[in-house]
Amino acid sequence: MRNRRLTVLKSLCSDICPSCCRLDNCVMVCSGVLVIFAVGFVVFTVAVGGPIHASCKIDWTFKGQNCSSVQTALVNQIHKWNGSKHCEGEKCLYKLVSNTTNKIMATHETPKKHYVDDLSFTFKPTAAKGCELEGYSTSETWYAIFDQGTNYCNLKNLITGAGFKLKKDYTEVVNDDVCTQYSKHNCTVY
Repeated sequence: MRNRRLTVLKSLCSDICPSCCRLDNCVMVCSGVLVIFAVGFVVFTVAVGGPIHASCKIDWTFKGQNCSSVQTALVNQIHKWNGSKHCEGEKCLYKLVSNTTNKIMATHETPKKHYVDDLSFTFKPTAAKGCELEGYSTSETWYAIFDQGTNYCNLKNLITGAGFKLKKDYTEVVNDDVCTQYSKHNCTVY
C-alpha cells in the first residue's frame, strides 16, 4: 500500500515539478512545492479581502413595493437595454434568460471586451407588503478576480434604470466582503 502511495505521489510530482523528481528526495521536494503553493493561495485570498472570483451579492428591501411590480420593472429594463443601439457606458447588452414567479435570470455583456456576466434576482415578499430582493452577478470568465465594481454596476444600473431611488424606494446592503471591489465602483463607466 505504501509503495502504491509513493508511486501516485511521484506521478503527481513529475506533473508539477519534473526536474525535482529526478532527485532521490522527490516526495519531500514536491511536497514542499505543494505546501508553498497552498500557503501562497491562502495569503492571496486574505489579501484580496472579498470574493475570490469577480462577483457581487446585494440585498435590497423595497418598502411599499410588492415583488410583482419590482420584478416587472426589472424585466422591462432588461428588455429596454437589450442590444447595443443606445449604449451609455455599460447600460446595454442585457439579455433575459428566464423569468419565473420569484426569480429573474439574465446576462450582461460588456460592450468593449464582450465579457459575459450571469445575473440573478431572487424575490421574497415581506409581511409588511414590501419586497426583499437578492441580486447576484458573477463573471463567466473563469479567471476573473478583479472587476472595478462591474458586477455591482450590472445589478445597480438595472435598479436605477428601472426608476427606483435609494432611500425613497429601497435600502441596500452591500460591501467589499460580498462584492468584488465594491468600494471602487463607478457605475457611470461600468
